[in-house]
Amino acid sequence: MTEQSRKSYVPAALAIEAMRDNGYKNTATAVAELIDNSIQAGASNVELMCLEEINYGMKNPRARISCLGILDNGHGMTADELTDALQFGNGSRLKDRSGMGRFGMGLPSSSISQARRVDVWSWRKSGLVIHTYLDLDDLGDGVVPDPQESVVPAVWLDAATGFGKSGTLVVWSKLDRVVWRTAEALIKNSEFLIGRMYRKFLHSGDVAIRMSSFLADAPKKPVIDRFAKANDPGYLMDSTSTPDPYSETAMFDTWGNSWEVPFVIEYGGSAHTVYVRYSMVKPVARKADYGKAAGAKDYGQHAKRNVGVSLIRAGRELALEQTLIEPSEPRERWWGVEVEFPPALDEIFGVPNNKQEARNFTAVAQDLKADNFEGSFQDRLDYLVDAGDLTESLYVIVNHINGQLNNIRKLLRASGAANKQSKGKPRHDTPEEVATAATNERKDENYRGESDEGENIDPSKRKDLVKDEFDKEGIDDAEKKAGTLIDSGIKYVFLPADLEGTIFFTVRPVAGEIFIKINTNHAAYENLIEVLEEPSGIDVPREELVERLLLARDGLKLLLMSWARYEDEANPSNVKAAIQDMRTAWGRIAADFLKNAR
Repeated sequence: MTEQSRKSYVPAALAIEAMRDNGYKNTATAVAELIDNSIQAGASNVELMCLEEINYGMKNPRARISCLGILDNGHGMTADELTDALQFGNGSRLKDRSGMGRFGMGLPSSSISQARRVDVWSWRKSGLVIHTYLDLDDLGDGVVPDPQESVVPAVWLDAATGFGKSGTLVVWSKLDRVVWRTAEALIKNSEFLIGRMYRKFLHSGDVAIRMSSFLADAPKKPVIDRFAKANDPGYLMDSTSTPDPYSETAMFDTWGNSWEVPFVIEYGGSAHTVYVRYSMVKPVARKADYGKAAGAKDYGQHAKRNVGVSLIRAGRELALEQTLIEPSEPRERWWGVEVEFPPALDEIFGVPNNKQEARNFTAVAQDLKADNFEGSFQDRLDYLVDAGDLTESLYVIVNHINGQLNNIRKLLRASGAANKQSKGKPRHDTPEEVATAATNERKDENYRGESDEGENIDPSKRKDLVKDEFDKEGIDDAEKKAGTLIDSGIKYVFLPADLEGTIFFTVRPVAGEIFIKINTNHAAYENLIEVLEEPSGIDVPREELVERLLLARDGLKLLLMSWARYEDEANPSNVKAAIQDMRTAWGRIAADFLKNAR
């Protein structure tokens, strides 16, 4: 075989192109790799800068990101360290289990996942800057170019605020895989995630992360300029990105007598501690105002985006693991679970080199959720121990989380259920209250109705509009009843009405309320509504019969209210009209069925 015919096991250009699909979920998680490097390099300030240029070739010219810069004031790198940093699988922390790094893949891997070129400038003291790069379109002989003395480009010097005596600037260009093409979109989508990932550093003040954008011809005039705020999915921190009234105070309380539970794992000849922490929403945060459920409020929507078990490694969140949640249950947003472990347990938790997940933790959670193991839980542990399976300790941790979550869910259900006390006796929720709660849950899941717009009207104006509706039907104390209704947050109102024809009932949104008027001339009114309002009996004890009749009445009302909400949410207008026609036709059939009931 000649020298020219010899080939490497992995052609460099093809291998690097393949590495671009390396598992980073989005630009924010790729940027996080560089922030990891900055923090481990001792940085107290990190800046994410978006350089935008206006594309005049578009029909509607607008600014687009052309370069991303990540600057820190860490201790910088020597020429050898800089060369190693741009090599895949190399670096200065390959055996370091004390911090975020270790895998030697962060800088090059995260960079090429978003861009075709990355330039790095680094300095250990002012005035001595070195530079090198990786360009997928110019790999040359596949060797990292030797770092050369250089100067930081003026555009970045002008745009940044935190150039220190030492530090590193990484610039991505030829951005072909950045999903968010405008700085506004990138920063908006990144700050929530970055604020959560680095919340412990941000909250303690150890690190500040500035997020900015500027036009190429005006680097000293930032268009966007703000600092990331801590985003705590456990909602135990103050001064966070949580909307008011919980931006400066915690929205949750610690849960349980031992809210922080330690688990000691023996591995690699040493003992390592994993901490599991629990929190639950404060009761006041779940209260509805004027019929608006807590989950539909800004802070409720914020919590909706933070559902899951937060896995923390070396103070930084790896992932918000969602295997253990109940996806269709809105109450899941009202608890927090945090699992913090050291990098020494990477093999136990199954942390890959892109630090995006903990695969073994997820696999164990899936296994326990499926419950497809025969025998008791202890049998399962014994089997794992005998097999030498490293995940045995994870089964103990996940099982504990499962048990505690079940207890938290019971409390959340109980606190949200209507089992209020009135005059010393238990009171069941009225159908109107049940329907209002169900509607609020639907609104929380982004189902919107025509009536919902009326909830934004000033309360005093709403009361006047509702009073007018009561007056139309001759309701006594209309003003007082309108005020009570609006203050209570109840959304549905039943009224008897003298309606023409065979229509059974009408549905009308008024000032955020849904009025259901039942036709007193319809056979259903006499045979269902009236008899259920005044129950009586001979053979059955009166108390039992009354209870049965009341339940039947409530069931009928809930049935009608569910239709009312269905009609209220209908869109577009032609669909709503079709449904109204269906209701009229249904009223005719109901009259035929019920007119000879007695």
